Amino acid sequence: MRATGSRFEVRGSRLKTNHIAAVCAIAAAGLLTGCRQDMQDQPKFIPQRGTDFYADGRSARPQVENTVARGQLHEDAYFYSGLQDGKEGNVLPFPVTMEVLERGQERYNIYCTPCHSRVGNGVGMIVQRGYSKAGDFHTQRLETAPLGHFFNVMTNGYGSMPSYSAQIAPLDRWAIVAYIRALQLSQNAKPEDAAPGAQIESLSDVAEREGLPANFAKEWVLPPTVAPGTPDGGLYKLPENLIGNPGTPLPNPAPTTPAPAQK
Repeated sequence: MRATGSRFEVRGSRLKTNHIAAVCAIAAAGLLTGCRQDMQDQPKFIPQRGTDFYADGRSARPQVENTVARGQLHEDAYFYSGLQDGKEGNVLPFPVTMEVLERGQERYNIYCTPCHSRVGNGVGMIVQRGYSKAGDFHTQRLETAPLGHFFNVMTNGYGSMPSYSAQIAPLDRWAIVAYIRALQLSQNAKPEDAAPGAQIESLSDVAEREGLPANFAKEWVLPPTVAPGTPDGGLYKLPENLIGNPGTPLPNPAPTTPAPAQK
């Protein structure tokens, strides 16, 4: 019985050893498979580098002829450019509703007011802090500008204004155009332009009732600049009590007396 038992014990130990060896072999095969360099060694094109795979030596391939990439089917050229026969058009590509104007106002307040201000006079908070003066929508040039002009400027930029085509979709750009035209009309509105029975109030009365500064209804002006050679980059820093109140003109800077030259 002892000898038989020893044979069983020896056979059992061999089976256990074989099992462990098999598990190790499988694990090693898995590790070796994971270390394969197929993705590293596969043919590929590195951006901005040439290749000898194509006869012209270019790795970046031109668009296939007679095809249109997704999102680039601009059948309505005017809707995407604001141009008609190479000139800025003066029509909106869709009917203007109150919903369109509300959307245009929302987008305008987000993207345009920092430079152009809420009333469109070109003296937004960014301008008051030293940026180039933005376009004043209430000048004769822009009041008579075709609608396509505003869309073209938003799309391609103009002067110190960059392109906003990446931030604002074409439909929203046209909504902003519609709102700009409504904004221009509102700043030159007359009591007789209001609908019959509409309540008309002066902006100064509204400001007084709402507890706003007395100069709320006055025209916004650019802060005066400081004399050259002064701190703050030659521009005033708005005092804390004037933040959010751009209508208050800042006082002229006190003249500075240069220090006497040392002998």
